[in-house]
Amino acid sequence: MATSGAEEDGLARYRSPLVSRYASPEMGFNFSERKKFGTWRRLWLYLAQAEKSLGLPITDEQIQEMEANLDNIDFKMAAEEEKKLRHDVMAHVHTFAHCCPKAAAIIHLGATSCYVGDNTVMKYILFPLARVISRLADFAEKYADLPTLGFTHYQPAQLTTVGKRCCLWIQDLCMDLRNLERARDDLRFRGVKGTTGTQASFLQLFEGDHSKVSQTAQGIDLAYMVTGQTYSRKVDIEVLSVLASLGASIHKICTDIRLLANLKEIEEPFEKDQIGSSAMPYKRNPMRSERCCSLARHLMTLVLDPLQTASVQWFERTLDDSANRRVCLAEAFLTADIILSTLQNISEGLVVYPKVIARRIRQELPFMATENIIMAMVKAGGNRQDCHEKIRVLSQQAAAVVKQEGGDNDFIDRVRADSYFSPIHKQLESLLDPSSFIGRAPQQVAKFLKEEVRPALIPYQSKMGGKIELAL
Repeated sequence: MATSGAEEDGLARYRSPLVSRYASPEMGFNFSERKKFGTWRRLWLYLAQAEKSLGLPITDEQIQEMEANLDNIDFKMAAEEEKKLRHDVMAHVHTFAHCCPKAAAIIHLGATSCYVGDNTVMKYILFPLARVISRLADFAEKYADLPTLGFTHYQPAQLTTVGKRCCLWIQDLCMDLRNLERARDDLRFRGVKGTTGTQASFLQLFEGDHSKVSQTAQGIDLAYMVTGQTYSRKVDIEVLSVLASLGASIHKICTDIRLLANLKEIEEPFEKDQIGSSAMPYKRNPMRSERCCSLARHLMTLVLDPLQTASVQWFERTLDDSANRRVCLAEAFLTADIILSTLQNISEGLVVYPKVIARRIRQELPFMATENIIMAMVKAGGNRQDCHEKIRVLSQQAAAVVKQEGGDNDFIDRVRADSYFSPIHKQLESLLDPSSFIGRAPQQVAKFLKEEVRPALIPYQSKMGGKIELAL
C-alpha cells in the first residue's frame, strides 16, 4: 500500500496534544528524546571522569572521545538496539559505544540503569509561575479600590474590591511558589550506588577502597545517602503533589473568571477574529479559562500515579514504576507549563467593566445598607426597634418587586417616600456610597503586595519577559 503524505509526516499517528498543541518549546524540549539521552551521555561522561581521577585505567583519549559525541546520537540505531535488547539504557550504551569505539569498554562502568534514569534533572516551572503572579499583582494594584459585589455560596454578600479578590488568587499562587521552591531545594540526585544501592560494584572496581568509592559522585553536591536500586519513589509524590496543588489553584482562579464572565463584569482577552461559537456568533466564550480548568483537572489526577507506584515498590525495586513514570512525570510538567502560559496570557489581557459592576452593586447594596440606615436614624433621635420594623416591611415589599415582578430594587425609593425617614433623607447618598462598604480592602491589597508578593518575586526579575502569545 502506498504511503500517504500524512503518514510520512507523522500525521497518521497519535501525537499528544500537550506537545503538538499547547506546550512551550522550552518545556517540550525539556522532555524530548534529545534532551533526555543527551543528559544520559553527560552523566556517563561525569562517571568516567570521576573513575579516571580515582585511578581506574581510563585514558584522556577515551574521555575526549566521549566529550566529542555527547550530542551525536543515532536515534534510529538506538531504536533498533532497543527493539533487539528490550532495554532502553543498554540500547543507548551500545549506540554511544558505536560512535566512541575507544571508550566503549568503560561507558556505564559499574553503574546501573537508574544511574541515568534517576539522576536526570527535571526542569521546574518557577519562572512561568512568577510571571503569572507578577501580572496578577499589577492587575490587583490597578483595581485595589474598585468596589465589587462579594459572593459567599455564590450568593450576594458584603462588598469587596476587584483588586482584593485578585489577591485571593495571588495568595494561593504564592503558596504554590513557595512549595515549588521547597521541592526544588529538597530534590537530590540518586548518586552512584549500583544495583541495590550498596555500591558493591564500585567497591570491587576500586579493590575495597571505600574512600575512593565515596568519591565516585564527585561534583554531585546533594545525593541521597541511602537508596535501593532507585531513589525512593516518594520523591515523585512530593514533586507531583506540588504540581497538583498548583493545578487546584489555577482551576479555582479560572473558574472565578468564567463566573465573572457570565456576569459580564470581567472577561478574558478576546481576539479580533476569534469565534466564540460556530452556531451562536454573538458569543464570547471564556475558552482560555476553560482550557486551564480542563487541563488542571488532568494535572490534579496525575499525583495518583506516583502514590500508587511508591506503595507497590517491593524491597529494593520493581520495574512496574518505569512505564508509569515515563508518562506521569513528563505530562505533569508539560501540563503545568501549559496552564501557566495560558493563565499568563489571560492575566495580561483581563478586561474589567466598571459600569456593569456598579449596576450589580446598585441592585444589592440597598439591602446591605439597612444597618447603616438604622444607625443613622438612631443618631437622629429615632427608636431602633421602630426603625427596624419599618425597614423590614419596606425591604420585603422591594424584594417582592425584584423576585415576583422582575423589577429593579426600589427599596431606597420607598425609604425616600416614607416621611418616617425624613431626618436622614439628605444622608442617603452618602449612606449608599459603595466605597464605605469595602472596609480595609485597598489597604490590605497595598500591604500584601508590598510586603509579601513583590519580595517573593525578586529572584525571578531577570526573566519576567514581555507578553505571551498563544499559538492556539
